[in-house]
Amino acid sequence: MSKPFIALLVALAAISMIAAGCGDSDDSTDSSGLTKAEFLKQGNAICAKGNKEIEKGFEEFEAENGLENKQPSKAQLTEAIETVVLPAISEQVEGIEGLEPPSGEEAKVEALTDAAAEGVEKGEEDPAALTTEKADPFAKANKLANEYGLVKCGE
Repeated sequence: MSKPFIALLVALAAISMIAAGCGDSDDSTDSSGLTKAEFLKQGNAICAKGNKEIEKGFEEFEAENGLENKQPSKAQLTEAIETVVLPAISEQVEGIEGLEPPSGEEAKVEALTDAAAEGVEKGEEDPAALTTEKADPFAKANKLANEYGLVKCGE
């Protein structure tokens, strides 16, 4: 796998993982939701699995397209985003949405997952936007995720 391609894909994976993240350090519990610790553990597991899926998907894409030691074209990079990154992010967002938020944290979790879903929509409309930081459709989700704190989603 070429080093420039790996670096670019790792950067895209980091952006995408942050987009799906959420979590905080409060361990308050309520019978109707997960504790913060449980939410963080499960959310981190979702993002860690997504990280691995994106990495594996990029490796397969590179091999299938003969990109070993080569820079991908813009078209190839766009295709990788459409076929690897966006489906993985969608799956992560769905996974986080499927968790029962800690009591009192529902609005924060919803704002984060809504922002990530909006990023996926924008990415589907313009996959090339994911190749530049300037037009990052996940900027809002990244900010919310960093503020909320799921570390695996930022790897």
